[in-house]
Amino acid sequence: MPITTRRTLLRHTALGAACGLLALPAGLWPVRPLQAASPVVPGLLYAVGQKFDRSFNEGALAGAERFAQATGAKTVEFLPQSPAEFERGIQGLARHKVTDVAVIGFYYATPLAQVAPRYPAVRFTLVDAVVEAPNVRSVVFKEHEGAFLTGVLAALASKTGTIGFIGALDIPLIRRFIAGYTQGARHARPDARVLVNFVGTTPAAFNDPATGTEVAVSQIQRGADVLFAGAGTSNFGVFATAKDKGVLAIGVDSNQNGLYPGTILTSMLKRVDRAVEGTFQAAASGTWAPGTVALGLAGDGVGLAIDDNNRPLLTPAMLERVDAARAAIIQGRITVADTLPPADAAGTPP
Repeated sequence: MPITTRRTLLRHTALGAACGLLALPAGLWPVRPLQAASPVVPGLLYAVGQKFDRSFNEGALAGAERFAQATGAKTVEFLPQSPAEFERGIQGLARHKVTDVAVIGFYYATPLAQVAPRYPAVRFTLVDAVVEAPNVRSVVFKEHEGAFLTGVLAALASKTGTIGFIGALDIPLIRRFIAGYTQGARHARPDARVLVNFVGTTPAAFNDPATGTEVAVSQIQRGADVLFAGAGTSNFGVFATAKDKGVLAIGVDSNQNGLYPGTILTSMLKRVDRAVEGTFQAAASGTWAPGTVALGLAGDGVGLAIDDNNRPLLTPAMLERVDAARAAIIQGRITVADTLPPADAAGTPP
C-alpha cells in the first residue's frame, strides 16, 4: 500500500475512540473474533519519537488495531517525548483503568522494574528488553537471525564488497544486529568487508536523521554500497543519502521498502505487531503469563520484507540463497551467534 494511503488510514484511526483495522500486506495474521475470558482495557506506551514512524511504534499500533478490530476494546495510548515521561505516562494510563499495557522500547526496562510493583493488577508487556516481575511479560527478538538474512542479501548485492551497518548507539541489542549481519555477509561472500558506525551515545540517537546522514556519507566514502540502518527515525537520513548517492539501503523493524522504492534492498522485520496483538489476545483469553518470550525466524517473529517496492532489486539467485539460509537456521544446520569475536565486534572509525 502506498505510504500516503497507509498514513491517512492511521491518522483517521487515531482520531477515533477505538483503534480500527489497519489494512495490511498479504501474509500477516488474519483478524479473527476472540472470546474474551475477562474484559481487557489495553494500553499502549510508545517508544520516544513519532507515532507514525514506519518503524517500531507503527508496528505496535498495527498490533493494537488488529486486537481492537477483533474485540471492540478501546486502546488508550501515550506517546512520551523523552524516557523521563515514562512514569507520567503509566499514571495517565492507570487513570483510564487499563488492565494491560504494552511498553515499547528497551530503555523502559529500568523504570518499568520500579513502577510495575505499584500496579500489581496491571499486566505489563515490555517489548525489546527483559524485566523479571510477577506482572511483567518480556518479549525480545532474535535480531541476529533476521540480520543474518540481510547480510546475505547485502553481500550478494554489493559491487564493491564493502557493506555498512549504521546503528543508533552501541548497546547489546544493536550488537545482535551487527553480529547476524556480519555472519550472513561472510556466509554469502567470505571476503565481505563490514563497516560499523553509530549515530550517538544516548537514546536520542534514534531520532537524529541529520547525524544519520553524516554517518552514511562517511561509509559511502569508504566504499560501502549497501547500508543497513538500525537507528529508528535516524534511518530516514541514511535512506535519503543512499538514494542521493546511488547506493542501496536496508530498513528495519517495519516494512520501510516503500519509503524509497528502488533504493531500499529490503527491510528486516521485527514483528512488534505480533508481540502487541499476541499479549492482548493472551490477556483476553486468560492465558497471559509473566516471563520472557523470544521471537525468531521460526514462527515468523523476525524476517525480511519483499514486495513490489524492492522485488526488482532481488534476483532469483539472491532469493534462493536467502531461502536456503532461512531454512538452515530454522532447522539448526546454521547457528547464528548473537555476538562477534572481539576483533570483529569493534566499530570502525568514521
